[in-house]
Amino acid sequence: MTARVSARRLAALRSGLSDRDWQIVTTLARVRVATADQLERLWFADVSRRRAQQRLTALTKRRIIARLPRTIGGVRAGSRGHVYALDVVGARLAGLGEGRRSHGPRPVGLPYLAHALAISEVYTGLVVAGRAEQLRLVRFVAEPGCWRSFYGAGGVRATLKPDGLAVVAFDGYEDHWFIELDQGTESAAAITRKLAVYRGYWQSGTEQNRTGLFPKILWLVPDADRAAVLRGVIARQPEPVRALFVVALQADAVTRMRQEAE
Repeated sequence: MTARVSARRLAALRSGLSDRDWQIVTTLARVRVATADQLERLWFADVSRRRAQQRLTALTKRRIIARLPRTIGGVRAGSRGHVYALDVVGARLAGLGEGRRSHGPRPVGLPYLAHALAISEVYTGLVVAGRAEQLRLVRFVAEPGCWRSFYGAGGVRATLKPDGLAVVAFDGYEDHWFIELDQGTESAAAITRKLAVYRGYWQSGTEQNRTGLFPKILWLVPDADRAAVLRGVIARQPEPVRALFVVALQADAVTRMRQEAE
């Protein structure tokens, strides 16, 4: 479904948005998709769940956000499992899709959605940890904004495609992290190829020239068995490269970032 949003209607909707509404728009512009549960933890911690649901419904009716036709977590998840993305008006408010006919969110497969929501969960965890003063989230960039192009061996142009980039501060120091979200579906050979791209980017010096440092790579996995697979592949890398990689369970992302900072 497509729609044109007039400048007059856009201005009227913009003036009617609360700070909380803008935070929701900004969040979905950053991470693309989020569950109702994630949005509630991010921006509705001070109100009832019913009021949060009412506000999300109101934003949906105005085509600022859209509820995707999939839920995460099964039937028992109920409304908290609903998945949201920016709709036509929200995309325009966020500065996306200007000057052309805008589309609502396109259908996506469940594997893609689960992966994207796992990245959204990392972002949610970092924001919540920041409010608890466990760390400070300086910057978070999801793909494709965190991708890096560089010239590798022989002058061949290559692209590194991490799932996210996080900059966090703790005790006055900033730590930079590339984030890789592993769903346990790729073979050891595929992981080895991805590690080779990271090694090539590190060796190119592109990031170091750009920022003065090279981020560590936090590889998040679903369980201990998968962590063992990742660590085995990393152990076969050249010794100077191994120190770039940190493996942790997805649920322990924030904890591991803090441990590395201490």
